[in-house]
Amino acid sequence: MAVKGLQAVRGMNDIFPAEAAAWQALETDLRGLLQLYDYGEVRLPLLESTELFARAIGDVTDIVQKEMYTFADRNGDSLTLRPEGTAGCVRAAIQNQTMRGQTPRYYYMGPMFRHERPQKGRYRQFHQLGVEVFGQSGAGTDAEIIALSARILKQAGVQASLQINSLGSPEARAAYRERLLEYLRPQQEALCTDCQTRMEHNPLRILDCKVPGCQQIASSAPHLVDHLDTESALHFASLQKLLTALDIPYQLNHSLVRGLDYYNRTVFEWVTDALGAQGTVLAGGRYDGLVAQLGGQDTPAVGFAVGLERLLALQEIQGNQACAVKPVLFIGAMEEDSLARAWQLAESLRDLGISVVSGGPAGFKALLKQAERSRAQFQLVIGLGQLQGEPVFIKEQGGEGRWEGSLETVITGLQSLGVDFPKHAPHTGQNFATARRSK
Repeated sequence: MAVKGLQAVRGMNDIFPAEAAAWQALETDLRGLLQLYDYGEVRLPLLESTELFARAIGDVTDIVQKEMYTFADRNGDSLTLRPEGTAGCVRAAIQNQTMRGQTPRYYYMGPMFRHERPQKGRYRQFHQLGVEVFGQSGAGTDAEIIALSARILKQAGVQASLQINSLGSPEARAAYRERLLEYLRPQQEALCTDCQTRMEHNPLRILDCKVPGCQQIASSAPHLVDHLDTESALHFASLQKLLTALDIPYQLNHSLVRGLDYYNRTVFEWVTDALGAQGTVLAGGRYDGLVAQLGGQDTPAVGFAVGLERLLALQEIQGNQACAVKPVLFIGAMEEDSLARAWQLAESLRDLGISVVSGGPAGFKALLKQAERSRAQFQLVIGLGQLQGEPVFIKEQGGEGRWEGSLETVITGLQSLGVDFPKHAPHTGQNFATARRSK
């Protein structure tokens, strides 16, 4: 009986070096931008208590009811693979008391988990960058994180449009909820099954349902921004003024309510039609009540998250995705006796920040094939002749560059062929072979 080959879990993908290069380039760019805004990285657990997400996200949300990976551990405790990062970041800040007398600005990057139907740009294990700011209640902070989000998309070469809305205070939203139900109840039978369930628990979610019939009904619903409390209305007006001053175009989307219960006041999304139905690239908003809800002091907060898979997919579509960096030099050894000298040279070049692929021992033709497969810019082969003083040859792969000289002057040869040696090599300590020779 044939043994069935093991497969990755559906919706959870392997990432190999050719793809990982684009991930690394994107992550490096993101970290650089976040430094400009004085954000510090936090690294959060993948597993949290299930109660954390139930309390933070909401018991009746689709995430908690349908999408979480939840299980009991050996002690019988209910644990959940994190479906989003904000709740865990708030829990960590409360537990470690990092909000006392401070205005923390945090970011995190890593995998999240939701049991959804896998599709382009949306997987069961997906990766997000999350940004959170605590202790700032003004519209200026909202405008600044939206400016940061705009800069992230611009740096990634992604074209998207900004949509904003305000959910107001919890009290204003509760009053609006009754007005919305008055409008929806006569049309309840025309709603999809999910939205009929939402009627009783979270009718605002009907506004952003993607079913065409529900969208048509929602388009004529009363607008939440017309029923804001005074303070929230002033906050939203200030945000719009600041976005205009920052030259960030936006659209007011009355159906934008976000899918998590903890949001209040500002909510926003960057959307595109380049990925089909999954149009949201980056989204966030204000969640002033969540810290107190999870046991901390009453603390205003605002943040956003962006899906890295979606950014990478958009980069690929728009031709902005980074490729793997090719190594500079392939060094091959023909015999066992020449192997040590080839490896010493390779390590010496790596000390200087030059990427080297090594191969052998093997015949000359076999080494040339290895060099071609390595994708290195140049190739160099060492045999017994070179150990006895014969010249070595550096050849450009796929080009006409060529240098001839001694083993001791290979660095000069690479420089003559246009190789730039970093002023500050990534690892400046001597390698083992160099250290032994210098004693």
